[in-house]
Amino acid sequence: MEETLHLGFIVDGNRRWARERNLPTLQGHKKGLDKVETVIDALTQHPEVKYSSFYLFSTENWNRTKEEVDYLMDLLVSKIGGLAKKMKKNNVRCIILGSKDRLSEKVLNALRNAEEITKECTGMMACFCFNYGGKLEISDAVNKLIEKGESVTPESIEANLYHPEVPACDMIVRTSGEERISGFMLWRAAYSEFLFLKKFWPDMEASDVDAILEEYKSRGRRFGK
Repeated sequence: MEETLHLGFIVDGNRRWARERNLPTLQGHKKGLDKVETVIDALTQHPEVKYSSFYLFSTENWNRTKEEVDYLMDLLVSKIGGLAKKMKKNNVRCIILGSKDRLSEKVLNALRNAEEITKECTGMMACFCFNYGGKLEISDAVNKLIEKGESVTPESIEANLYHPEVPACDMIVRTSGEERISGFMLWRAAYSEFLFLKKFWPDMEASDVDAILEEYKSRGRRFGK
């Protein structure tokens, strides 16, 4: 049976990458979004990777300055349509994981459009975690169950997560040297392997994807056995 992998990426270090180069910090975010495209392209060369997830904007990121938040929203709106069209050419489906709360209609429309453009794609599924928080995802799932009058069990929670067809993460990678998951994929991370890279996200290259998969293959996963 062919192995099916889900790789999650905590996109971190954009601002520090820019500061090290004496660039405006916002330029780091632009470079970082470009590297999401680079990593997706590299992942399509590995047919065993059926799912990938990118932590682009957390529910806690609203605490950043208005200038930075506005820039991030505008950057997404300006770039995601073109990225989705390229993903369609590569048979990659885009889905969005996160809450709609606080997002403008302009941003919501851009996200919906990206999903619409790629909805017929049958290759890798790339999940953009935008306005996402792991605790919020779980609480939203529980609230759905309460509204439906259903029992709260591990199985029922899993069936009511954002896009429940997305399986657990096999490996979660965080860049920039930080060694924490910051609320990313809390439910799906229960048995994930973790890899913490020193390099900043804007320094990621296709060769890093090859190295990540080699590292994953070297791990012995036992799932409690």
